[in-house]
Amino acid sequence: MSINLDRATREPIESAGLDELRALQLERLRRSLRHAYENVPYYRKSFAAAGVYPDDLRDLADLARFPFTTKQDLRDHYPFGMFAVPREKLVRIHASSGTTGKPIVVGYTRKDIDLWADLIARTMRAGGARPGDLCHIAYGYGLFTGGLGFHYGAERLGCTVIPMSGGQTEKQIQLIQDFRPRVILVTPSYGLNLIDEMEKQGIDPSGCSLEIGIFGAEPWTDAMRDELEWRLGIQALDTYGLSEVIGPGVAMEYLDTKDGLTVWEDHFYPEIIDPETGAALPDGSPGELVFTSLTKEAMPIVRYRTRDLTRLLPGTGRAMRRMQRLTGRSDDMLIVRGVNVFPSQVEEQILYFKELAPHYQLEVYREGRLDEVRVLVERNAKVPEFSREDKENVEAQLRHRIKAFIGITVEVRIGEPGAIPRSQGKAQRVVDRRRAN
Repeated sequence: MSINLDRATREPIESAGLDELRALQLERLRRSLRHAYENVPYYRKSFAAAGVYPDDLRDLADLARFPFTTKQDLRDHYPFGMFAVPREKLVRIHASSGTTGKPIVVGYTRKDIDLWADLIARTMRAGGARPGDLCHIAYGYGLFTGGLGFHYGAERLGCTVIPMSGGQTEKQIQLIQDFRPRVILVTPSYGLNLIDEMEKQGIDPSGCSLEIGIFGAEPWTDAMRDELEWRLGIQALDTYGLSEVIGPGVAMEYLDTKDGLTVWEDHFYPEIIDPETGAALPDGSPGELVFTSLTKEAMPIVRYRTRDLTRLLPGTGRAMRRMQRLTGRSDDMLIVRGVNVFPSQVEEQILYFKELAPHYQLEVYREGRLDEVRVLVERNAKVPEFSREDKENVEAQLRHRIKAFIGITVEVRIGEPGAIPRSQGKAQRVVDRRRAN
């Protein structure tokens, strides 16, 4: 695969110096804070309660004096209370699924949509996509921002879009075989489902036309990246975004380095905080990711607590900083007998075993007064059927690795291929049975 990633393909800001970037951020941050304060009653009230006002921002460090915005704040102002423009000026509305309460509603002006398309075009170009590429989009369309976000950005880049959306797995495979796209955009878990379906149909996934995969919308591990790359014969790139900030297009991994996600800091200012105290942490420290938008018109966001856990690192050949691959979400973290556990930690141990498929779920249940975890996983379809002794041996080995590397004792059950429910988008990794008890 030969991909031209010379500097001529970059936007000027991608090659800007640190002083130039920081000056731009400060100018845009002042403007964005004032826009939010003057046009969103919530921010007028929250700034006043914290005793700060837009003019108090004299340098970037002053942002730490401003109050956080949380997901609950957005829900409390459902549906249109966080907008900074009249509803009539919106050209589109997206929303979260709302599975744990009222959905999070986000709005876009025409200027926002154009900005979003530009950022996705930058994102895809950084990942190696080029004008004229056929791009198969398997992110969901509709209220979810993934499908339409990448759709408009791919068109802005000059690609030919196959707007497949999620689901209809057999049809996805047919179109990949017939249309021969070069780039696929999909969640990591559904990417694995597509690979499984290809193999089920007798198709060698590594022999298909795909060369680049841009994977996002859920945490994934380096081990899963390796699995996707060798089974599908592609370069697998990480991307990051969230609807509350804009959607996809917040950060992207460059193909020429593959060393973390470069944050588009000219439009989104990142911070890392202690998830318990809210205190700002220096670059390099692990903690919770916080974003402030710098250029959004319809719905500016100030110090939004993403609940995503990562750390900020210096840029590689660029002033814009990198995010380390997400380790999980603070609200997805399980605390089992005093030990903090993230699904991605368990995933790493499962992928150690070639006998096991990368599909899994964690069931949390209560035995008496104690919380317990059951790890449900599948036999790799390429491995001959286990004898009872072999199955018990692999279960015991996985239990041992989870105990040794994570520090908790779990029950492990290995099922047959297909036993774990397949995702049509984001995978459900944790099933909490405690509420039923």
